[in-house]
Amino acid sequence: MRLTIDQVIQYQTEGYLIVEDVISDDILQPVIDELSAEIARKAEQLHTEGKITNLHESEPFERRYGLLHAQCAEIGRGLDINEYLGKAMFDFLRNDSLLDLVECLLGSELSCNPIQHVRAKLPLNPAAGRTETNYYENVPWHQDCAVTTEDSDASEIITFWLPLIDATAVTGCMEIMPEVFKLGYMKHQAQGGTTIVPEQLPHVEPVCGECRKGGIVIMNKYTPHRGITNRSDRIRWSIDLRYHKSGANSGRSIQPSFVVRSKAAPENVLTDHEEWKNLWLESRAKPVTQKLHRV
Repeated sequence: MRLTIDQVIQYQTEGYLIVEDVISDDILQPVIDELSAEIARKAEQLHTEGKITNLHESEPFERRYGLLHAQCAEIGRGLDINEYLGKAMFDFLRNDSLLDLVECLLGSELSCNPIQHVRAKLPLNPAAGRTETNYYENVPWHQDCAVTTEDSDASEIITFWLPLIDATAVTGCMEIMPEVFKLGYMKHQAQGGTTIVPEQLPHVEPVCGECRKGGIVIMNKYTPHRGITNRSDRIRWSIDLRYHKSGANSGRSIQPSFVVRSKAAPENVLTDHEEWKNLWLESRAKPVTQKLHRV
């Protein structure tokens, strides 16, 4: 699938684009299966330690994690992309359906940025003492460039956000400020998460960025956005990835970027899962000598 000229113009004008029906279930299911297996492994371990009493083995992917998390929040440790380092996830980062869209905006020399996450947005449950003033509140307004280093200001780093269940106003989709990316970087602060300082937040009517499973929300690194509360009874799983032109500064030079597509030098494309895994393990073994964000 390729972006149309009108879609490219919309992205360049508004700083975001929602494209439906990009990633098939056949591509997404191995990632879901791998996450499910990792959750099951961690649940068994916590059960052995007496921290979880009910494994909820019959519950589906979009419910089980929440029921386990309610018993022991440790279930969430080590579940991010660069922590569990699964092969299905590595393959997903390089899948052609996704990269064909990335190429429409960045050209044919593409690298996967090291800032990449898988997230489980838990439902709000006031009956269990959870309110919108704590863990389950909206993710605050921010720009993705706030978690990159300043040496990447000239780099075009684009965010590709993909839900693993339908992201709606009920399950907790994103709200997006159109066209505000033209203002460039806004100062951020660490308060309830990395967030734009209130006096710099523009008064712009946000767009509700609903996106079905299989779709992608594409955003400029300067586009302000936030995640809203999940008011459903399911986990809103999502993956957010970033790509940049190979050779450009990634904004995280102490972490590994890798080439995912190249017409000029296809031999540079990384296809070996173990090599990718080792790059991350080596990176984590080194002392952190660089500030990873601007706050």
